Amino acid sequence: MKPSVFSLGGNFYKGNLHTHSNKSDGKLDPKEVCLRYKNAGYDFISLTDHLIGKYDYPIVDTSDCRDDKFTTLIGAEIHTGAMSNGELWHMVAVGLPLDFTPPDVWDFNFVEGMETANDAAQRCMDSGAFVTIAHPQWSGVTLKDALSIKNVDAVECYNHGSAFQERGDGFAILDSLLNNGRKLNIMATDDAHFKVRDYFGAWVMVKCDENSPDKILEGLKLGNYYCSQGPIIEDIIIDNGSVHVASSPIERLVICGEGTASKYIICDNNNRNEIPFGRCEGSPWIRVTIIDQKGNRAWTNPIWL
Repeated sequence: MKPSVFSLGGNFYKGNLHTHSNKSDGKLDPKEVCLRYKNAGYDFISLTDHLIGKYDYPIVDTSDCRDDKFTTLIGAEIHTGAMSNGELWHMVAVGLPLDFTPPDVWDFNFVEGMETANDAAQRCMDSGAFVTIAHPQWSGVTLKDALSIKNVDAVECYNHGSAFQERGDGFAILDSLLNNGRKLNIMATDDAHFKVRDYFGAWVMVKCDENSPDKILEGLKLGNYYCSQGPIIEDIIIDNGSVHVASSPIERLVICGEGTASKYIICDNNNRNEIPFGRCEGSPWIRVTIIDQKGNRAWTNPIWL
């Protein structure tokens, strides 16, 4: 068995799907944000400013920043509905139309009668967007909260900006959702505001046959990508109770599965490694993590067996 992202043709394109400009609470102009990522070697980004009234509901048109080597997807960070802690939801929608009708939300405060997060997420998906639950640890998302959102594609499992505050993780929520049968993918982003060094810390590698907004969006929706802080995943094959991974040189290979199941091996900076299922035997899903000598990680989407 080989996950589709490693069996289909095309190329991997590097992108960031959560970042902000001075159209909401970021520091830089949208064109400067795009230029910074382009100059850093990214193939695409989505500018996802906060879609609330105090910022004049910005869905920023970055199409004029595209060229033959760099593209942009139109997006926004959506806020509406209350979580268990009373805070508004944060959801990133990538691939929105410019005329998308935002939730009627002025600020980051809950107001009785506002649109539910689940309904807003469904509207985003109906409009063609790829929708992610943003920084669940930073937001204080509980499993009950997460189970209430039926209409999302992914969970932001690493958020570089939130990691500055030691709350950048989302794997506990993702794994709990997977254990409840929810077939969701992962996401890793910067959430850069460019006020501190909260940029170029994690990205998505999308496999498709051209670097265009439509093809990148299609690859995201199909799950044909992995996320990384630096390590490269070249191939994965699952065969006879083992996972075979070809990658850049790594120090450790980890697989996680249902419940408490996980297993790791030390790889001694090798680039071809095999790990038996071990405690993950019988799990309906696994996800693979590789870790290099600097501690940087790359993560696959959950693989349903």
